Amino acid sequence: MINWNILNGTRYPFLERNMLICVLIGFSSGLPLWLLINLLPAWLAESHISLKTIGAMSLIMLPYTWKFLWAPLMDRVALPLGRRRGWMWLSQLALLLAICGYGQLNPQTDMQWVIALSLAVAVFSATQDIAIDAYRRELLPDEEMGLGSALHVNAYKLASLVPGSLALILADHIPWSWVFVITALFMLPGFLTSLWVKEPAQFSTPTTLRAAIVEPFTEFIGRNGWKTAVYLMLFILLYKMGDSMATALATPFYLEMGFTKTEIGTVAKTAGLTASIAGGLIGGLWMLRLGITRALWLFGVAQMVTILGFAVLAKTGAVLWVLASAIALEALGTGMGTTAFVAFIASQTDKRYTATQFALFTSLSAVPRSFINASTGWIVEGLGWFNFYLLCTALALPGMFLLIKIAPWPKKASTAIRSDAQKSLSSLG
Repeated sequence: MINWNILNGTRYPFLERNMLICVLIGFSSGLPLWLLINLLPAWLAESHISLKTIGAMSLIMLPYTWKFLWAPLMDRVALPLGRRRGWMWLSQLALLLAICGYGQLNPQTDMQWVIALSLAVAVFSATQDIAIDAYRRELLPDEEMGLGSALHVNAYKLASLVPGSLALILADHIPWSWVFVITALFMLPGFLTSLWVKEPAQFSTPTTLRAAIVEPFTEFIGRNGWKTAVYLMLFILLYKMGDSMATALATPFYLEMGFTKTEIGTVAKTAGLTASIAGGLIGGLWMLRLGITRALWLFGVAQMVTILGFAVLAKTGAVLWVLASAIALEALGTGMGTTAFVAFIASQTDKRYTATQFALFTSLSAVPRSFINASTGWIVEGLGWFNFYLLCTALALPGMFLLIKIAPWPKKASTAIRSDAQKSLSSLG
């Protein structure tokens, strides 16, 4: 039973300073990723770049996969504004300038510079994510982690409205150069937040760079053993592969079905965002009763089955209500699955090595988006959209099967996996 008394007293946690910070930096964290996923493919598609090339552009997401390589450096080296704030501010400034830079390029003649700039955006974005994840973990006490993480994730999703909706609508009316400038300006709230906030109290600081690199990995393997550690990493790699692959070419898919950019921006993206946020909130509240283990099973099935809505859309074509329904259902399932997945990742993280271990786990989860999604253009051209989405549904199965090894369905309400994340989620109720 959820206890809402905290909202009826004099303390309003949603309005507290720490929660506002989580919202602002969460929005800043999500914006560049959604730009690469949603706005960049639309720009390239309208510039008559081939579907194969657009699909191969997924390789620019590699920094999200390899960010654990430089996370130890960020744990060890403090910039003038601080160990967390300094890296946040520097990466946000670089992102603001880089996003504006798109407007100076023409994909038809400057494709090599588009690729180089996109790779730079991915590097700066991954660096920002490392700093923000560590900052949030060090800023919030355990009792605020549940609410703070929920607000961060929802602000992250809310950021998709800018490149996935507003920018697409603007592109129907103004030049792309101005679209990118306006999009870049939405980095300002996070940029100013980095100047406004204070550096959090340090939980632990590695004494040497070697300690920052080696100890997080040896602790994880020592705690779980080699066999279990491998199963855990495979699960993190595969659990969201199907839904990640299904949305890799979402915008070109909608355009090819015959929808206008305005329709995509106003109907599809809005429906998807609303359902995704609802899925995250419903998933978080439901998980209080289910526990992480049951949630991984039930929400995993939901995010797998709802991919089939895109297969239905591939058959019906440009029917607006089918588009909105397919995206809303997929986003609802994905939002629930992501809630359980993030809680599980948190449960596998040692507080002494939060930045590096978080970077390792989120890097693994980004592999499908970076490597496998690069082949989606060729797959679609070979199979067609309908069969492609059937394949995406099937690719969600391996991650589900791994649950048998790492999180078998519990016989009792209390699960085998008890974690800081689950405890902090209880702060919602």
